[in-house]
Amino acid sequence: MSSFWDDWFRRFWSRRGFFFPDIERMMEEMEREMAEAFKEMERYVPKEMVRERRLPNGTVRREYGPFVYGYSVKIGPDGRPIIREFGNIKPGLGAGRPPLNLQDRREPLIDVIEDEKTVKVVAELPGVEKKDIQLYATDKTLTIKVDTPHRKYYKELELPVEVDASSARSTYKNGILETVLTKKRREGKGTPIKIE
Repeated sequence: MSSFWDDWFRRFWSRRGFFFPDIERMMEEMEREMAEAFKEMERYVPKEMVRERRLPNGTVRREYGPFVYGYSVKIGPDGRPIIREFGNIKPGLGAGRPPLNLQDRREPLIDVIEDEKTVKVVAELPGVEKKDIQLYATDKTLTIKVDTPHRKYYKELELPVEVDASSARSTYKNGILETVLTKKRREGKGTPIKIE
């Protein structure tokens, strides 16, 4: 019985060009376009993101990446959405530029939580040791940097308010970096002005 079905499928697939010529042509065209797109993209991929691996049959296979892109959406105190991108791949920026902006380092997923007195920045940095994290603060920015052979992260985050950079406290546990900064206090209501 199985030879009947084997024979039927063999005959069917030998005639498939007759039954589905448009689909077959469309599939071939899509494969050609995808191959061209990958060749074009290869020009812009950083060398650190390209690896070659020899397969058991002796052929060499090229591997790329990792490529990461994502975003988080949060509603801000004014009711408007705050969108933060993360990853190492961004859409290209206009004609004559690469279709994708690829970097060998990735932006971590970040969340900023603000209360009356502090600004807390939570960053996801999986796969790194505490000693590998470099953290810098100014009164308006927080910069996170990791540069190891296996993991590279970088993010310069503009803070929502001015902070006292010397007040920063930071902890790192299970791939999560939390940094708390104290807001700068506004002294009084300003300088009095005499009206003439």
